Amino acid sequence: MTDFCPERYINPYTDFGFKKLFGQAEIARFTPQDAREYEESIKVYRDLTNVVNTAERKGREEEKVATALRMKADGVSSESISKYTGLALETVNSL
Repeated sequence: MTDFCPERYINPYTDFGFKKLFGQAEIARFTPQDAREYEESIKVYRDLTNVVNTAERKGREEEKVATALRMKADGVSSESISKYTGLALETVNSL
């Protein structure tokens, strides 16, 4: 008789994407009401994720503008400011 060798067995919850597959199979068994609620929760999650991502991008852009303003006050050329902040030259010139 051979000893148990865990390397020879697949864990269906972690190996080869089975965890995702089992999750999808569970979703497929939802009642129509559960499926609608699940889809709605996915929409809410995606909306919130997009709001957070947009806010982060806006915050980074505002920080770039603040940095550009400080650089401009120190007499740094518009071309250098544009190069180091990633702002368009037109944006830097309009500050």
